[in-house]
Amino acid sequence: MFFDDIKLGMSIELESVMITKEQILSFGTQYDPLLLHTDEEYAKTTRFGDLIAPGVMSFMLVWSKYLKVCPFVGNFLAGKSTSMEWHKPVYAGDVLTGTCEVTKLTKRGRKNGIVEVTVSVHNQDGVLVLTDVTEVIVHCNPEGYADR
Repeated sequence: MFFDDIKLGMSIELESVMITKEQILSFGTQYDPLLLHTDEEYAKTTRFGDLIAPGVMSFMLVWSKYLKVCPFVGNFLAGKSTSMEWHKPVYAGDVLTGTCEVTKLTKRGRKNGIVEVTVSVHNQDGVLVLTDVTEVIVHCNPEGYADR
């Protein structure tokens, strides 16, 4: 699917993903070494009462599900930006489900446009845990323009 075919409001419900303690510890140790993500005893002393998942990890696990079913992923040119907001903590054992919706379309020229995708992620209790707004650059249909 090319930029020209994408419609505002297009939405996809994603397959759920379970967060494991092993993922939290591994990702935290490698990429986000805060004690909240890497030290169980410390985490128990915080207001969260247990290890919490790194927010970027939680998002990326859901985003990877989107990339497997996104109808225009084959025409991604590049990512442009992303902005995440974390609303509630994610714990080991939580099951996350995402909804991805096209919330803005901006034509950049004859060859591509920017697609804004808003990702809403809920846990197994229906609680919104994170929101992300990502912009990707998507190719236009080459039949719609001609290089001169």
